Amino acid sequence: MFITGSKIWLLNFYVIFNQSQTNFKVALFCIEPGKFSFSEETIPEPRQGFTLLKVKRVGICGTDLHAYEGTQPYFKYPRILGHELSAVIEKTDASSGFYKGESVTIIPYFNCGKCIACRRNKPNCCVNINVFGVHIDGGLREYILVPDDKLVKSEGLSLDELALTEPLAIGAHAVHRAQIENGEFVLVVGTGPIGMGIIEFARIAGAEVIAMDTNIDRLQFCEKNLNVRYTINPLHEDALKSLQKITNNDMPTIVFDATGNLQAINNGINYLAHGGKYILVGLQKEDFHFNHPEFHKRESTLMSSRNATREDFNTVISSLKQGLIKAGNYITHRTEFNNVSSEKFNYWLNPKHKVIKAMVAFD
Repeated sequence: MFITGSKIWLLNFYVIFNQSQTNFKVALFCIEPGKFSFSEETIPEPRQGFTLLKVKRVGICGTDLHAYEGTQPYFKYPRILGHELSAVIEKTDASSGFYKGESVTIIPYFNCGKCIACRRNKPNCCVNINVFGVHIDGGLREYILVPDDKLVKSEGLSLDELALTEPLAIGAHAVHRAQIENGEFVLVVGTGPIGMGIIEFARIAGAEVIAMDTNIDRLQFCEKNLNVRYTINPLHEDALKSLQKITNNDMPTIVFDATGNLQAINNGINYLAHGGKYILVGLQKEDFHFNHPEFHKRESTLMSSRNATREDFNTVISSLKQGLIKAGNYITHRTEFNNVSSEKFNYWLNPKHKVIKAMVAFD
């Protein structure tokens, strides 16, 4: 067949265009603090033990925002952000137990399976952990390749609900660590999405929850949407006296820090009842310190809570299915993937815009 020069050009254009539609898709890189760049990348090739997913939703969390600001520990640039996500299976092996077209979320903590933590069934704090979107590139791209054992079935949840499962699982894990008893006073310091997840599961566990924050809008949100009876704003009241009044001078027997703020972490021990547990969920780059006599006289238990386990994901999914937690309370802002930018992140970081959870859609 004879092909003219113009036809050859058109044929080459078609091949290149068609290849870009099939073999290359777009990813969003945070190339340095405060700066994003869209780039093409090759769609990953599926291999044994891994499933190819088409991303549908990505929730923007504090980790993503802090990485954008340049204040996130364990972080190197450039990096594709995003670990709270829902997706649809594009390609998988029958041995995975999943099928093409199935909606899923993922457990974004890729553990080694061999270290002391993994051997003791604590994969969430694996010595060699790779957190998706933190240590390795994450979900703000059109396709991702994920180990089969990190897939989580939808159990009928919506794409939005699936994308909220991971941050809620952080709260579920912290509450599981605390071993809350029915009726005990629990203080949650910091009412961002992680703090709200802690509030939800502490409430479900039977706690009398007290929420503390300097953000009036978030405290009001907790009162209205999360059925929080007691709220404290330390900028407008004496937090210690308020806690004494609420608890009849007993003080909270469990205190969670979900701020990651150094001053808040250092102060939290002063709010703890004697014999109580202080659980650090928020992450801070600097050293924290307590007055030893204050810590010692309480016979305090100091704990950290990192990531979550599959059991925590199952707890969240069950709670969402039962209506114990309403996903619609959390998503306050939405945008399309192609519209994600530095301007968007700056907007979401501004407290005056009252962002609880921003959700990125790929539809």
